[in-house]
Amino acid sequence: MAYQGFAQEYLGMPAVTRAYTTACVLTTAAVQLEFITPFQLYFNPDLIFRKFQIWRLITNFLFFGPLGFSFFFNMIFLYRYCRMLEEGSFRGRTADFVFMFLFGGFLMTLFGLFASLFFLGQAFTIMLVYVWSRRNPYIRMNFFGLLNFQAPFLPWVLMGFSLLLGNSIIIDLLGIAVGHIYYFLEDVFPNQPGGKKLLLTPSFLKMVFDTPEEDPNYNPLPEDRPEHQPRDQDQNVQQHPQ
Repeated sequence: MAYQGFAQEYLGMPAVTRAYTTACVLTTAAVQLEFITPFQLYFNPDLIFRKFQIWRLITNFLFFGPLGFSFFFNMIFLYRYCRMLEEGSFRGRTADFVFMFLFGGFLMTLFGLFASLFFLGQAFTIMLVYVWSRRNPYIRMNFFGLLNFQAPFLPWVLMGFSLLLGNSIIIDLLGIAVGHIYYFLEDVFPNQPGGKKLLLTPSFLKMVFDTPEEDPNYNPLPEDRPEHQPRDQDQNVQQHPQ
């Protein structure tokens, strides 16, 4: 029963959230089982551009460290806020959500070229938290029963918590900065006088991820019509018999 409940919950996750969290968990499991090592995953521009180890552009977003408190803490926040975004403001807009992933990952990778950052998954999580918090500004939050605050303060509270744990806050600041850039370009600037939408999701992403809308003028072939639905001509005949 527990297995069925877990399977049902897993399959009920939206597609992008399920794919990303699964990739993160499997990557960490592979490291724990020593199938791979973190040295094969971390962000290294020299190995990427000179040795063509292109996979590092992706794997550095998938590894959150060995199993422990930090890993589970990051996974909980990643799953929660990624899912709430995908089921909330990105509902029915999977291509736009994927484009946000690509845009955020691209900016973080550019920054990683000039800084000694090896893994960017935590920054990516903070970006998701930041975008969600700015789109839900009136939700009251409670952090471990100690702090009560409005949602927009959540990324800063997480950064303070990271600082208390003795971690560098550069990663958190990077996630906040990239999240703010996306939020400004997507939600703020287009609504300003003279502003316009600058982040346009490529059409090929919409073709792949979004279900095409039905054409209201489309008239299906007779063999494609449901048997219980008469043709327009038949309806007209019934309404206006000769």
